[in-house]
Formats: sequence, C-alpha cells, structure tokens
Amino acid sequence: MVSLVAGISGLYDFVVGAFLLLAPDTLASLFGVPPASPPIFSNLNALFLISIGIGYVLPWREPDRYRGYMWVMGPILKGAGAIIFLFDYFFRGSPASFLLFAASDGTLALLTLWALMRTNAVVVRGS
Repeated sequence: MVSLVAGISGLYDFVVGAFLLLAPDTLASLFGVPPASPPIFSNLNALFLISIGIGYVLPWREPDRYRGYMWVMGPILKGAGAIIFLFDYFFRGSPASFLLFAASDGTLALLTLWALMRTNAVVVRGS
C-alpha cells in the first residue's frame, strides 16, 4: 500500500512540477492568476516539485526502507501545504481555484498517513 501511495504522490508532484516548468503561463491562466514575476519563482517551485516527485521513486521501490520520506513528504509537507492553501484562501483572498491544491494535497496527506498507519515498518539493515 505504501508503494502505491508513493507512486501516486510521485507522479502527482512530478506532473505538476513539469507543467509549472514547461507551461507556467498556461498554468497561471488556468487558475486565474497572473504568471509569477519574476519567473524564477515558478521555476524554483517547479524544481522543488519535480525533485520531490523523483524522490518518491525510493519508497515506491523500497517502501519499508524509505518510510521516513513518506512521513516527511506526505502527512507533514502535503498536510501543511493543504492547511496553508486553506489559510491563504480564507485570510489573504487567494483564488478559489487554489482550493484544488488544498484538496489534492490534503487527500494525498491523509492517504499517506492511512497507508503508513495501516502497515508495519520492517527493519531494513544496511545496504
């Protein structure tokens, strides 16, 4: 189960990051916001997402060994990201379209938490 969640999360982060890197103006337009200015902001966010997506290959292939990655990138990062999107919407007036990210990140955070709590960690020694 952890491996499946890692694959879904990795694909999600990689695709969003690639889209943000290759078509930032289109993505901004879809969400009804102006493109990032300067563009380095969207480039760095894209790099961040692509790197996290690639990082999910580790727990996808060896879920017992890389449970720590799943805890940090799932319940902690995606969970905090969902909360920040909600706060930004309610307190700073970000577009309602950003709630899609709150929903997707929140869902993946909860799915990861469920998978991690549902499965037992297996001790992996050395490599």
